[in-house]
Amino acid sequence: MQRSDYGYDAPYFPVIFGLLSVGAALGATISWRQGLIRPAMRMTLFFVFFLANTSSFLYTTRRGKFLEWDRILDHLHLRGDEGVLDMGCGRGAVLTAVARRLTTGRVTGIDIWSTKDQSGNARTVTLLNASLEGVGDRVQIETGDMRALPYPDAAFDLVVSSLAIHNIRSNAGRKGAIVEGFRVLKPGGRIVIADIRATAIYEDVLRTLGALNVERRRLGWRFWWGNPFASTTLLTASKAQA
Repeated sequence: MQRSDYGYDAPYFPVIFGLLSVGAALGATISWRQGLIRPAMRMTLFFVFFLANTSSFLYTTRRGKFLEWDRILDHLHLRGDEGVLDMGCGRGAVLTAVARRLTTGRVTGIDIWSTKDQSGNARTVTLLNASLEGVGDRVQIETGDMRALPYPDAAFDLVVSSLAIHNIRSNAGRKGAIVEGFRVLKPGGRIVIADIRATAIYEDVLRTLGALNVERRRLGWRFWWGNPFASTTLLTASKAQA
C-alpha cells in the first residue's frame, strides 16, 4: 500500500472555494425557505459553480496531475540511464514518477520549499516520499533557486518542471529560470514544463535560445484547477546536438 503523500497545491484555493460553496448553499437554503425564487436560483447556481470548482481542484491536486504526468513521461520513452533535473520538485510527485522509470540513471530535485505553494513542502518530506516509493537510491534532493542553478552547463539529459516556475513573481525571474534550465541541458536533451500561466513567455525564451521541436499545448480536464479557464499547459522542447 502506497504511504507517500504529496500534499495539496496552493492549499488556500480549495479552502476558499469550499467556504464559498458553503456560503452559497446557506444563501440558497434561506432564499428557498423565504420563497425568494430568483435569489434562490442565483445562489443555487453559485453553489453548483463553487462546488464544481472545489471538486475539480481537489481531484487535480490529489489524482489528476499524477495521471497526466504518467502519460507525459511514458511518451518520452526514457532509456533508464538519464540524468534528470526537476526544477521546483516540491514533495516529489514528478520526481518519484521519473525515478521509477530509471535504472542506472538519477534524478535531482531542487526547490526553495515554500509551503504557500504546496502544503507541507519540505526537503525531508520529499526524501521520505522517495524512500516510501522505493526510489531513494535514484534520487538526490537539494535546496536552491531555479533562477541560479548550482550545476555546470550540459549536466542533464532531461529537465522537467511542474507548476513551479509561475510561482516566481516577475516575468524576468521566470525567463531566468528557463534560461538556466536550458543551460544545464545536454546537447540533444529535452525540457518538459507543465504550468498554469506564462508558458507563452517560456516558449519565446526557448525559441530565442535556439531550442528545437518547441511545442505548447493545453492538457485535459484531469489537469484543470477548477475549470477550463484554469487549465495546465504543457511545453516541450529539445536542445540541438553539438
